[in-house]
Amino acid sequence: MRFSSINPATGHKMAEHEGWTRDTLRRRVHTAHDAWQEWRHIPVSQRMQQLQALAGAIEARSEEAARMMTLEMGKPIRQARAEIAKCARACREIAARAPGWLDSRHVEEADLRALVVFDPLGIVLGVMPWNFPFWQVVRFAVPALAAGNGVVVKHAPSVGGCARLLHEIFQDVFGDLVQVGLFEERLVAEALGWPEIAGVSLTGSVAAGRAVAEVAGRHGKPCVLELGGSDPYIVLEDADLETAASACVQARMINSGQTCIAAKRWIVLEDAYERFAELAVHAMQELRVGDPMREDVDVGPMARKDLRDHLAQQVEESLHKGARLLFRGQAPEQGWFYPPVLLGEVHPGMPAFDEEVFGPVASLIRARNEEEAIRLANASPFGLGGGVFSGDEERALRIARHLDVGSVGINRFVISDPRLPFGGVKASGIGRELGPEGVRSFVNVRTILI
Repeated sequence: MRFSSINPATGHKMAEHEGWTRDTLRRRVHTAHDAWQEWRHIPVSQRMQQLQALAGAIEARSEEAARMMTLEMGKPIRQARAEIAKCARACREIAARAPGWLDSRHVEEADLRALVVFDPLGIVLGVMPWNFPFWQVVRFAVPALAAGNGVVVKHAPSVGGCARLLHEIFQDVFGDLVQVGLFEERLVAEALGWPEIAGVSLTGSVAAGRAVAEVAGRHGKPCVLELGGSDPYIVLEDADLETAASACVQARMINSGQTCIAAKRWIVLEDAYERFAELAVHAMQELRVGDPMREDVDVGPMARKDLRDHLAQQVEESLHKGARLLFRGQAPEQGWFYPPVLLGEVHPGMPAFDEEVFGPVASLIRARNEEEAIRLANASPFGLGGGVFSGDEERALRIARHLDVGSVGINRFVISDPRLPFGGVKASGIGRELGPEGVRSFVNVRTILI
């Protein structure tokens, strides 16, 4: 099967990429598994040297990778370069810390001597999305490799050029241990039944995650799922409203709003609502929308036409149900652009509140008090990230502990960091990537009694 890359800024086809057949996938899995038989026994220190080498290999092709990302899915070029730099940094950060995270633990008690060790499981299948075509793969693959596993990646069909580049970069450093390609979704379930596949990590939709989890559970294999979010950012009346508005707009519009961990629902206390709305509109007016290859562009196109059309439907339905249009920017007519939008007076029962809105659209929600703000924040099926803005750090921390999410930013927005665990709860997924928890996601925690 062939997969097309289409430039979302123009709507024109760029290239076609040959996908793997079932037999090709089977062969690639076997090849990776054969390479793993040696990799699993390599000392941790040597694995970390390979991760350091991977950082250099990524940097050597950074401009090529950034341009491919921008052409295939529309990420503004400055943000694409930042994504590649983050990939290299993650390799180095994990290489520096993973030996400690994987170090054996000695247990000495009066009646007990034991050793707890962390052994790799085998080949981990990664099902990766299009919105961060390099970072998502690195975020999954590097911790798995650090733990001594091998990796086979099914990348998103719309970013075949990125998949090809990633395959070349990883192979230059790890050889056959890492395989990156394109293949049909139906083959994921079959591959999970193969004995060489030890686990699966997926970033994608709730439906895809639940389907993969069901198959993984049937075969008794661990899975890590990151399934999106509708992150609430609470702004209290004592916050620095200029800082809060700027941070919320920035966090919402990164990657043209096509980010799981974005500030999607802005829950603002009554006394601060009107002023915050003014500041947010002003910040959105400053956004530059256009050709993502331009250095001065902040918001590019949506990655696909169907995504843009679904976003437009969510906005129109929310307006029909009583939301107010506080701001609508301008966007080019050619390509799959959608303008930055701010909706006000959003409440439960509207798509802008209830659903994940994946694009440059923010929802402004009024809360009468702190308790209602927390209730509204948690009134979502998702639980990935969130934020609290307040002049009182202790108050913000107290509220943060009440949010049903995986990460919270205090007077800042949330980002994934290789030193810290990342993931969500509820419909946002299970398990963690990055940090010590991520590195140990696919290991056998072996207890040895002495």
